[in-house]
Amino acid sequence: MHPVIIFLFALLCILLFTAKLRLHPFLSLVLVSVFTGILAGEPLATVEAITRGLGSVFSRFAIIITCGSVIGLLLQRTGGMSLIASDIIRFSRSPLFALNLLGFLFSVPLMCYILAYVIFIPIAKELASRLDNPPISTATALALGAVASFNLVYPSPVVISAAQELSANTDRLFILGFLIAIPTSIAGYLYARRLGKSQPEGISNRVSEKRAEIQEKNVEIYKNTVENPRRLEAYSPIFFPLLLIFLQAGFEHSYPVLTFLGNPNIALLIGVILSIFSGRRLGSFALSELVEKAVRRSGVVLLDLCGGGALGATLAMTGAGEALGQLFLQLSLPHILIPFLVAAALQTVQGSRVVTMLIAPSLLLPLVPELGLPPEILILSMASGTFVISHVNDPFFWIFGELAELEPSEVFRSNTLGGALMGIVSFLLVSAAYVFFY
Repeated sequence: MHPVIIFLFALLCILLFTAKLRLHPFLSLVLVSVFTGILAGEPLATVEAITRGLGSVFSRFAIIITCGSVIGLLLQRTGGMSLIASDIIRFSRSPLFALNLLGFLFSVPLMCYILAYVIFIPIAKELASRLDNPPISTATALALGAVASFNLVYPSPVVISAAQELSANTDRLFILGFLIAIPTSIAGYLYARRLGKSQPEGISNRVSEKRAEIQEKNVEIYKNTVENPRRLEAYSPIFFPLLLIFLQAGFEHSYPVLTFLGNPNIALLIGVILSIFSGRRLGSFALSELVEKAVRRSGVVLLDLCGGGALGATLAMTGAGEALGQLFLQLSLPHILIPFLVAAALQTVQGSRVVTMLIAPSLLLPLVPELGLPPEILILSMASGTFVISHVNDPFFWIFGELAELEPSEVFRSNTLGGALMGIVSFLLVSAAYVFFY
């Protein structure tokens, strides 16, 4: 069977299992992975691809997601998250824009937009409970800001490998990518703001109920809290790990101790220790219960992520991404549109933005003379394509939904459509830069 048909079949099956049959996302993704491999005529290789995809995602995200869950829950229960949210409300005219800016500023230094989202999503949820913004709006503002800079600004992992392979001028690439990323991020913020105002009635009722539930929990937390948290205790579990990561990334030849402490896994484990210290006044029994709850919650998130990794590895095995790319190359399209569509096809199939930008330049390299595009424009056109389309085989699709406590249909409406909008905005800006400056 043709790889493109297999890809379309996989998407339809996932939508049927998750939206119609309400099957758990992990089971849906693994079952579709099996069906995909069988249709590709590689049943034995399918098992290996599934386990490889599961293991790859787990090894990359297990510690980060678990630590983020523990830090977020402990800071919420100690009142630290409420203190941070209060400071954001006090010093920012638009807390929603502040969230978007947080994601934008920290995504590239952290070298991982997922890590930026995991660190700051507890603040976004706390702001949602304090302000007249539904959780879908605050989470979307944060996520789209993080994705905007990560996809476009050198030296993000998305851009750096393509820049090396295509011998781009890195200074020009950084300036152009940064200038394009700013309005792209703002477009994501505006979409998130509009998303909050256009909530369907049924979802709005659930949001109100959720906000009331959170507020009741906060009242209970404050009753059980001996004293208000100090700012140092509230901020250190989040920003001290960030400082360690930045110090490690800031030196070309870092000291071994900084390399060790600045590893995101180690840095967030230190954040967990600091959050446990700040929660000591809750008592050892309550502290143990909260950590146990956070670890269980992160396990559910990791299962969904691993399912997405399994599907991504299986679809990559079928060659669906390459088939879609070749299809676009054969069409008579404007040259600047071809890199965008090739990257979008690869992103849609295998789910990882970094992997997309590792594969796409290899596919396009033989066509560079024929396309006649400057390397910077070629790279940013591809980078714009990585915004579309984030769906069930993208690990961030499930991280976004699970940590923000959203249904898959809400994730499609917020993360997927918001990302697609930013991809179009980014591509139009890249096209304008090509027309006016080259």
